[in-house]
Amino acid sequence: MRFARAYLVALLVAAVGSFALAQNPAPAPSTSILVPKMHCMGCAKKMATELYKVPGVGQVLVSVETTTMTVRAKDGQTAAPRGLWEAVERAGYQPTRLEGPSGVFTGKPKS
Repeated sequence: MRFARAYLVALLVAAVGSFALAQNPAPAPSTSILVPKMHCMGCAKKMATELYKVPGVGQVLVSVETTTMTVRAKDGQTAAPRGLWEAVERAGYQPTRLEGPSGVFTGKPKS
Protein backbone atom coordinates (compact mmCIF):
# COMPACT_ATOMS: atom_id res chain seq x y z
CA MET A 1 0.00 0.00 0.00
CA ARG A 2 2.79 2.38 0.95
CA PHE A 3 4.60 1.65 -2.33
CA ALA A 4 1.44 2.24 -4.38
CA ARG A 5 0.84 5.58 -2.68
CA ALA A 6 4.44 6.68 -3.26
CA TYR A 7 4.15 5.61 -6.90
CA LEU A 8 0.94 7.62 -7.38
CA VAL A 9 2.49 10.70 -5.77
CA ALA A 10 5.55 10.41 -8.03
CA LEU A 11 3.32 9.99 -11.08
CA LEU A 12 1.25 13.03 -10.11
CA VAL A 13 4.38 15.17 -9.58
CA ALA A 14 5.73 14.11 -12.97
CA ALA A 15 2.42 14.91 -14.68
CA VAL A 16 2.16 18.35 -13.07
CA GLY A 17 5.80 19.08 -13.90
CA SER A 18 5.38 18.24 -17.57
CA PHE A 19 2.15 20.30 -17.72
CA ALA A 20 4.04 23.29 -16.31
CA LEU A 21 6.75 22.86 -18.94
CA ALA A 22 4.17 22.73 -21.70
CA GLN A 23 2.57 25.95 -20.45
CA ASN A 24 5.89 27.84 -20.24
CA PRO A 25 7.56 27.72 -23.67
CA ALA A 26 11.15 28.79 -24.22
CA PRO A 27 11.75 32.53 -23.85
CA ALA A 28 11.26 34.66 -26.95
CA PRO A 29 14.38 35.30 -29.01
CA SER A 30 16.29 38.40 -28.02
CA THR A 31 18.59 40.82 -29.78
CA SER A 32 21.37 42.76 -28.07
CA ILE A 33 22.17 46.27 -29.31
CA LEU A 34 25.36 48.06 -28.25
CA VAL A 35 25.04 51.87 -28.16
CA PRO A 36 28.30 53.34 -26.75
CA LYS A 37 26.94 56.91 -26.37
CA MET A 38 24.01 55.82 -24.18
CA HIS A 39 25.02 57.44 -20.90
CA CYS A 40 21.73 57.92 -19.03
CA MET A 41 18.19 56.65 -18.67
CA GLY A 42 16.97 59.65 -20.70
CA CYS A 43 18.94 58.37 -23.69
CA ALA A 44 17.68 54.86 -23.09
CA LYS A 45 14.06 56.03 -22.90
CA LYS A 46 14.32 57.81 -26.27
CA MET A 47 15.68 54.67 -27.91
CA ALA A 48 13.20 52.35 -26.18
CA THR A 49 10.30 54.52 -27.37
CA GLU A 50 11.47 54.09 -30.96
CA LEU A 51 12.22 50.38 -30.53
CA TYR A 52 8.67 49.68 -29.31
CA LYS A 53 7.41 51.03 -32.65
CA VAL A 54 9.20 48.22 -34.55
CA PRO A 55 6.83 45.35 -35.42
CA GLY A 56 7.52 42.25 -33.33
CA VAL A 57 9.15 44.02 -30.36
CA GLY A 58 7.70 42.78 -27.08
CA GLN A 59 10.09 44.08 -24.42
CA VAL A 60 13.11 46.38 -24.22
CA LEU A 61 15.59 45.96 -21.35
CA VAL A 62 18.31 48.54 -20.77
CA SER A 63 21.72 48.55 -19.09
CA VAL A 64 23.23 52.02 -19.05
CA GLU A 65 26.33 50.59 -17.32
CA THR A 66 27.12 48.32 -20.28
CA THR A 67 25.51 50.64 -22.89
CA THR A 68 23.44 47.69 -24.07
CA MET A 69 19.79 47.31 -24.94
CA THR A 70 18.20 43.87 -25.09
CA VAL A 71 15.11 43.57 -27.25
CA ARG A 72 12.84 40.56 -26.78
CA ALA A 73 10.43 39.62 -29.54
CA LYS A 74 6.72 39.05 -29.03
CA ASP A 75 5.72 35.38 -28.89
CA GLY A 76 5.88 33.81 -32.33
CA GLN A 77 7.27 36.98 -33.94
CA THR A 78 10.63 38.41 -34.84
CA ALA A 79 11.83 41.98 -35.14
CA ALA A 80 13.78 42.86 -38.29
CA PRO A 81 17.42 43.71 -37.52
CA ARG A 82 17.31 46.69 -39.88
CA GLY A 83 14.18 48.00 -38.16
CA LEU A 84 15.88 47.78 -34.76
CA TRP A 85 19.03 49.50 -36.04
CA GLU A 86 17.02 52.31 -37.66
CA ALA A 87 14.90 52.79 -34.53
CA VAL A 88 18.05 53.59 -32.55
CA GLU A 89 19.15 55.98 -35.31
CA ARG A 90 15.74 57.73 -35.28
CA ALA A 91 16.26 58.38 -31.57
CA GLY A 92 19.48 60.21 -32.45
CA TYR A 93 22.04 57.55 -31.53
CA GLN A 94 24.37 55.26 -33.45
CA PRO A 95 24.43 51.55 -32.64
CA THR A 96 27.79 49.86 -33.16
CA ARG A 97 26.77 46.21 -32.81
CA LEU A 98 23.54 44.26 -33.09
CA GLU A 99 23.51 40.56 -32.22
CA GLY A 100 20.49 38.29 -32.38
CA PRO A 101 18.84 35.33 -34.08
CA SER A 102 19.51 36.84 -37.53
CA GLY A 103 23.24 37.20 -36.92
CA VAL A 104 25.81 39.75 -35.81
CA PHE A 105 25.94 43.18 -37.46
CA THR A 106 28.47 45.97 -37.02
CA GLY A 107 26.84 48.10 -39.71
CA LYS A 108 23.23 48.68 -40.72
CA PRO A 109 21.66 45.33 -41.71
CA LYS A 110 20.24 44.99 -45.23
CA SER A 111 16.95 43.53 -43.95
